[in-house]
Amino acid sequence: MAEVLLQKLLARVRKAVEDYDMIQDGDRIGIGVSGGKDSLALMYCLKTLQRFYPKKFELVAITISLGNEGFDIPSLIDIYKSLNIQYHIEDTSISKVVFDVRKEKNPCSLCSNMKRGAIHNTAKKLGCNKVAFAHHRDDVIETLLLSLFYEGRIHTFSPVTYLDRTDITLIRPFIYIEEKMIRSYIDKKGIYPIASGCKADGKTKRHYIKELIITLMKENKHIKDNLSGAIQRSRINGWHPPL
Repeated sequence: MAEVLLQKLLARVRKAVEDYDMIQDGDRIGIGVSGGKDSLALMYCLKTLQRFYPKKFELVAITISLGNEGFDIPSLIDIYKSLNIQYHIEDTSISKVVFDVRKEKNPCSLCSNMKRGAIHNTAKKLGCNKVAFAHHRDDVIETLLLSLFYEGRIHTFSPVTYLDRTDITLIRPFIYIEEKMIRSYIDKKGIYPIASGCKADGKTKRHYIKELIITLMKENKHIKDNLSGAIQRSRINGWHPPL
């Protein structure tokens, strides 16, 4: 069953990769791996894609350790070794800065910015020209609503983003994949996600938006499809949302 689900994921990954020209011959791609279900599933997918995709590319898994207590790095390393994938763990004090020094009431924005900077710099140091993130279709929808509700602007993830400051290209191969597909694959595969140890888990604005969408879907089960379709049509018509 897990292999069937993997093939379904791979079909959508390949479509996204080809629709947005995400991978070229000779790419060295750093996969941002937090240890959560999404990034682990992306790593499994890209490792499998690497075996048969006509364009040849290298992979290295990059984990930014935030300094949270309880983050089980040895278990994550076991997963890397089981896949025979090159990996790098970058130690940081991001958690201490966010929670102890800055004492952020809404820590996610600062933490996210610092993590992105750390992974971009680490990828550059490791000789990567691209970084793959595991943002899926639900993330795209939730980010759009977060931006509308809390920032008063229309903004969400782009499938591909070039960062001229670091000369790194960000790719999001899961852009066509629903979160429930990822969860099903992880469950059937018997993969155990690694808890981040973050103090804000389950208390964020993103968590609130996720719960709000679940509530709205009780009255209109097509809400996610409608929002995703609107984003797709906007891109076709020339809208290029900022990162």
